[in-house]
Amino acid sequence: MAKPSVAAHTGIHRAKIWQIGGFALNNTATNLYLFFMNYIAYYLTGFIGVGVVVASSLITTMRVWDGVTDPFIGYAVDKTNSRFGKNRPFMVIGQLILFSFSFLMVHFTHKVPQGGRFAVFIIFYMIYIIGYTFQCVVTKSAQTCLTNDPKQRPVFTIFDGIYNTILFAAMPVVVASWLLPKNGNMFTEGFFHEFWLVTASISAIFTIIAIISISSKDRMEFFGLGKAVKVGFRDYWEVLSNNRAIQMLVISASTDKLALTTQANATVSIMIYGIVCGNFAMSGAIASYTAIPTFLMLLFGVGYIARYLGQKKAMLFGTYGGLITSALIIALFYILDPTTLSFPGFPGFTGWNAFTILYLILFLLFKGFSGVSGNIVIPMTADCADYEVYRSKKYVPGLMGTLFSFVDKLISSLGTTIVGLMCAAIGFSSQLPTVDTPVTPKLKAVALFCMFGLIIIGLLCNLAAMRFYPLTKEKMEEIQNEIARIKAKAAKE
Repeated sequence: MAKPSVAAHTGIHRAKIWQIGGFALNNTATNLYLFFMNYIAYYLTGFIGVGVVVASSLITTMRVWDGVTDPFIGYAVDKTNSRFGKNRPFMVIGQLILFSFSFLMVHFTHKVPQGGRFAVFIIFYMIYIIGYTFQCVVTKSAQTCLTNDPKQRPVFTIFDGIYNTILFAAMPVVVASWLLPKNGNMFTEGFFHEFWLVTASISAIFTIIAIISISSKDRMEFFGLGKAVKVGFRDYWEVLSNNRAIQMLVISASTDKLALTTQANATVSIMIYGIVCGNFAMSGAIASYTAIPTFLMLLFGVGYIARYLGQKKAMLFGTYGGLITSALIIALFYILDPTTLSFPGFPGFTGWNAFTILYLILFLLFKGFSGVSGNIVIPMTADCADYEVYRSKKYVPGLMGTLFSFVDKLISSLGTTIVGLMCAAIGFSSQLPTVDTPVTPKLKAVALFCMFGLIIIGLLCNLAAMRFYPLTKEKMEEIQNEIARIKAKAAKE
């Protein structure tokens, strides 16, 4: 008879630090494609020949399609227990689809006759999204088998936050200081080819590392109650109706995601830095200057607050801080002159000034606070899955991850549409604003609302949802103790 594992005796299992850090790259791998697709509206208007509103609406529609596929892929994850594990097959298939169909979208579509380009692009995009969902769902579903130690689980957020901070600091520099200038500040065929090459190669490397990191933990003994439990679609409705934790987390995180998706939109960045501030290179500069301080704030917010006071308090810490700094940044753009924004080492530096110093301080605080509230969501999803095991004895990490993604994507899909409609409302109905567009009061107001105004609305929704979120630090300790008791009883039997 096989010797019972440590998990069977205690119910608590932990991962090695390198496993947590390596697996966190799975999320970074998909975020690389997410950043790449922020520029796809320029491909649509420049190569496919569609208007701004149509391009924005298509991206929104595809995000809805993305959400619709989520429950079915989540169900497939919950039903999968293969010799290669529950999660790794979805990582491999997802990455292969992302690699292939992102290539076809920007290398092949514009070579199709004009009348068929739009239809071909839609087909490629729909398949690409299925691959994106395949790999994304694992980031959340595998959290429960990676570790269930309440103090260790937030460590994933530290690594994830570090990687995303580096990613979203480096990629704007790559685009603004290398790819665009190299292609005459135009979104040319060469721009999209080189952008795809960088994205696809790094994403593939990160995925391989993530697969290696999760391999020893992707086994049934680390799932739920340590045994297979049959789950059908009928059970899903019962879970959705009664798991208050996932309900509140979805409301909180999806409204945040809408705001952050809108803020990350390439057009918004161009309007803020290229037009309002008058120097698009500043988008890369601010990301570079705030990367390390942002990480330090994330380390404190997650490394201390989440690990020792609970993930709910870490979420509230980030929410209150984000609200205050967002409001102050909007005021700063009207009180001082944003065209004086400049940093050493970047074109246009004219010396330190009041706007640059204050914006740098406020923006790095904002990034730190929003990094805590945004990144803590992934391990909180794992808490919701454990809560369901405790509540109903059902282990459905795929459902938890894809339910979260389903609502998250439906709401965040509005981000591109919001940008497109607001731009159209101030006169940009056929072409999006570019770095050569002159600034106007209306454009400035639209840019600031998309950049920071929606964030304030999303964070207010956070506060409301967290009032009813039941999983405090003390509750999670109770849940893990109960799961340990059930596993110990099963081991004896």
